[in-house]
Amino acid sequence: MSAFKNPFDPDVRLGAGCSCGRHRDEAEHAAAQQSDSLDNSIESLNRRVIQSAVMRALFPHDETRRRFLRAVGASTAAAAISQFIPFGALEAMAQEKGTLEKKELDIGFIAITCASPLIMADPLGFYRKEGLSVRLHKTAGWALIRDKMLNKEYDATHFLSPMPLATSLGLGSVAAPMRVATIQNINGQAITLHLKHKDKRNPRQWKGFKFAVPFEYSMHNFLLRYYVAEHGLDPDTDIQIRVTPPPEMVANLRAGNIDGFLGPDPFNQRAVYDEVGFIHILSKDIWDGHPCCAFGTSEAFIRENPNTFAALYRAVLNAAQMARDPKNRSLIAESIAPANYLNQPVTVIEQVLTGRFADGLGKVQNVPDRADFDPFPWHSMAVWMLTQMKRWGYLKGDVNYKQIAEQVFLATDARKHMAELGMEAPKTSYAKAVIMGKEFDPSAPEKYLASFPIKKVAA
Repeated sequence: MSAFKNPFDPDVRLGAGCSCGRHRDEAEHAAAQQSDSLDNSIESLNRRVIQSAVMRALFPHDETRRRFLRAVGASTAAAAISQFIPFGALEAMAQEKGTLEKKELDIGFIAITCASPLIMADPLGFYRKEGLSVRLHKTAGWALIRDKMLNKEYDATHFLSPMPLATSLGLGSVAAPMRVATIQNINGQAITLHLKHKDKRNPRQWKGFKFAVPFEYSMHNFLLRYYVAEHGLDPDTDIQIRVTPPPEMVANLRAGNIDGFLGPDPFNQRAVYDEVGFIHILSKDIWDGHPCCAFGTSEAFIRENPNTFAALYRAVLNAAQMARDPKNRSLIAESIAPANYLNQPVTVIEQVLTGRFADGLGKVQNVPDRADFDPFPWHSMAVWMLTQMKRWGYLKGDVNYKQIAEQVFLATDARKHMAELGMEAPKTSYAKAVIMGKEFDPSAPEKYLASFPIKKVAA
């Protein structure tokens, strides 16, 4: 039977799958409502920013301005001032966006839930809203992502957050300055073990185990190393760590080629779904709020296409804002499940994104923040990654942690674009963290590095 739908069929014209009759289905209906809400919030933000700026110009002294507003009220003040200040024209000017230097873009991604904002921005229309025509390219592995960025086959991409640091420093490839615009996700990973190891829950029992991670320059590699080292194992001598593309992890676990993996979802949950593995520990229980993947591009692309980059930034930030809201997670799961994106059962993705999941040990757990989508690219996160690169011998010699972090992670840009969209951004880009009970202070990276008894090279 032909899949062609007659456009004059009333069910097609009226969008019978949607409650309001204007969309193909409820997913598209919900996306349109979200888009309208975002439009309204952006317009409201523009108006407030402009009115506040005018008020400050008229009353530069804070106390005078406050007394005036208390006396007449904010709405009366705005109405009075609008008689001689053209707010409407100013708002229109504020909403004008520069001409896009490049409208058709190629963006790479790996088929994992970490990339939810970047992926969902396609089917839910966030790119189109910014005037961009984006081709998302599902890519087989991280080395290929890096190479396609170096060869300029991709304009921007889904990165593992340590990758732009490594590539900028020439670690594992030729040096090329890459930049992190946003963190795609925080948390959202796990250590998954083969079912035969249900009796080996103490990592001290893992000597000789073979583990998979998706890439050397990945949070997965650094978190796995950190975790086993805190339990007294040397990750370079007591276990084996193999680089394995995420889509191949479950098959390798099933075949017995590996004992476990610290990998991205949905593959931890898929191992449970396929009854070949169990979730030993969520990555949030190693470091709650840790970064994982990022969205970024090359310094050259930003320099040559500043307006296009700003449009991309807005699209991905708006998608992240939608992804942060738990009530949208089921819709997002449906949006990113199809074959051209994750190619996974919706129920598997939903368990990851909602945090209500089977753990493979006979329990259903409820961890709402199993995965989250805070987009701010903290400089302190970059400093931590650099300490781990040095700890395990990937990075040698003296390291200017602060300089590298601030060159690669675009926290200032993120703060600016988030404010434009009404999103709250941290006032500082450095913050301490507690990782398995140990404090990380980004202002003292060498002291932190020296505190580890197990490391490959001297600090």
